[in-house]
Amino acid sequence: MDVALPPPLMVASGFLPTGSLLEALTRISNEVTSMEKLPFVQVKNVSTMIRRIKLLSSLFEEIQETKSPLPPSSILCFTELFSVIRRVKLLIQGCKEGSSLWNLVQTESVSTQFHVTVKEMGKALDILPLSLLNLTADTREQVELLRKQAKRLELFVDPREIQRREELLLIMASTTEKNSKNKGIVDIEEVKDTLKSIGLRSPLDYEEEVSKLEAEAEKQAGTGGLIVVSNINNLISLVSLSKSLIFSKEGYDRTQDDVKQPSASESWHHDHSSSSQSMVFNTPDEFRCPISLDLMRDPVIVASGHTYDRNSIAEWINSGHHTCPKSGQRLIHMALIPNYALKSLLHQWCQDNDVPLTDCSSSSSNLERSSSKRKLCENAIDHISATKAAMNAVKMTAEFLVGKLATGSPDTQRQAAYELRLLAKTGMDNRRIIAEAGAIPFLVTLLGSNDSRIQENAVTALLNLSIFDNNKILIMAAGAIDNIVDVLRSGKTMEARENAAAAIFSLSIIDEYKVIIGARQNVIPALVGLLGDGTTAGKRDAATALFNLAVYNVNKASVVLAGSVPLLVDLLMDDRAGITDDALAVLALLLGCSEGLEEIRKSRILVPLLIDLLRYGSPKGKENSITLLLGLCKDGGDEVAGRLLMNPRSIPSLQSLAADGSLKARRKADALLRLLNRCCFQSRNHV
Repeated sequence: MDVALPPPLMVASGFLPTGSLLEALTRISNEVTSMEKLPFVQVKNVSTMIRRIKLLSSLFEEIQETKSPLPPSSILCFTELFSVIRRVKLLIQGCKEGSSLWNLVQTESVSTQFHVTVKEMGKALDILPLSLLNLTADTREQVELLRKQAKRLELFVDPREIQRREELLLIMASTTEKNSKNKGIVDIEEVKDTLKSIGLRSPLDYEEEVSKLEAEAEKQAGTGGLIVVSNINNLISLVSLSKSLIFSKEGYDRTQDDVKQPSASESWHHDHSSSSQSMVFNTPDEFRCPISLDLMRDPVIVASGHTYDRNSIAEWINSGHHTCPKSGQRLIHMALIPNYALKSLLHQWCQDNDVPLTDCSSSSSNLERSSSKRKLCENAIDHISATKAAMNAVKMTAEFLVGKLATGSPDTQRQAAYELRLLAKTGMDNRRIIAEAGAIPFLVTLLGSNDSRIQENAVTALLNLSIFDNNKILIMAAGAIDNIVDVLRSGKTMEARENAAAAIFSLSIIDEYKVIIGARQNVIPALVGLLGDGTTAGKRDAATALFNLAVYNVNKASVVLAGSVPLLVDLLMDDRAGITDDALAVLALLLGCSEGLEEIRKSRILVPLLIDLLRYGSPKGKENSITLLLGLCKDGGDEVAGRLLMNPRSIPSLQSLAADGSLKARRKADALLRLLNRCCFQSRNHV
């Protein structure tokens, strides 16, 4: 939490009159002392610092009231105090408005900054000539006491905050501990109490804390290094997971039940012999992993459609293989989709046969081998992991939420879809893990929900997931495009329609999907409809999606025939829409087909608009404007060329662009000037 020092104030010789410096000191002191609601961290340091500033505020106000000239040494003191108080203000604001969790983790560092500012305050007061100032005895005594206290002050780190931080670190360790028999099981009440002690009480508090942590991670990315950013990502994952568990009654009950259940190892030792015999002779082949031949614990489906145990196939992929072990088919992606149906059958079979699923193996003679294999798998770096602790927490959250999507009530599905929407908003690793947890097929199904919030959360979650390129393949493979188009055409909220347009833009980044999506009968008319009646953000989403689709030549005519050109021209005149460059880019693309050229030439207002944009547009806007003008004047565009020649602003604008524009704009401006020159010469000869 580095705080920039204010610029130094100039100090002249001799006695100076009281002026803006004291007014500034009084104002900033009042801003600090009037701060409402102390932060949940650094409580003692903040409260004692505010008391010190209150004492100084009384000093400044009393000096102001006397209206006496000030000696130079006092001016120097007040200049330093202004710098210190401004730094204090930023420090307290950082504690109040920044991430409480990150400030808790950094408690020694933040406490040190408070300590340093008090010491600087004491040094500034050392040069204050109290004897030369017209002060009351009480004020002089208080300032003297403040100076002595600042000299004697020792660094204070709140032991309660140290204890809270240790509790937090233990909770984080328990979610990722590999050798614990209760791996991943945490005391939700303990988590809730720890987070409550730093102000996290409602779902909104948790969401705001995640946003603050994300902002801190972005800030630290350039200076803090990978380890610092990794630690912040761990905290983000912890808050997201805790929110999902604490504010879902079903999740809370499930976790409590898990804690009360006996451990897998206790069950194993209770009936070692019978379980071993059962597993030797009676394990169905369909429950065995084709790689290890052991009973699967976490069955997942790879791109080829075959099912394996997660640890076994992850180890196979980590060793550099990109083919299906069973079929030899090359895997088009590395995502591992949970096989919930088989997992349910597995659980049922294990319960019926008294087999502890977590520690089972294919035979008693293979127990040692399986144990060794599990250790190897636990130590292997999963192919989707960047930071193991953070990824484990995200994985737990994602699988929990996907389960709610699959089996929950509408209220539960609405909340789960919203949580996945937020989780997919940041980080490619999050998007990978959510897809791996099997969320995409369920989200696609929810696009047809009659509940407006479920539909909106589902389409937005798919939009966020589609940012990761491999997820584009999974979304298209799940047959999502028709459902997304339905939401775009007749979504229950405008936000759902707009996010459906954004999803189409994201998916159409892949060239082959431009063809597939553009061939859908209703997609382009629906995007053009949103171009007309959407909000500013919706119009921009529609324009960018149309641009992507129009890159493929076959789609250009469809975009024109859907009535896009008049709407795009209107958007050039709508300053409130703020999408001039996007509209120009689409028009420049549509110029490449005969239908587009003909429709654009019909507009009587376009040419004057383009001339103005040559002068006042953005660099990209100028490039597209000159592209349009040059295209309109070529191939029989004499009428447009004549209108350009008649407009007194056109030639100066083109000459300016030819001299100062981008390389592309200069080249096209030169070409258009030559074309206009020929038109002018031919016109004179004709006359």
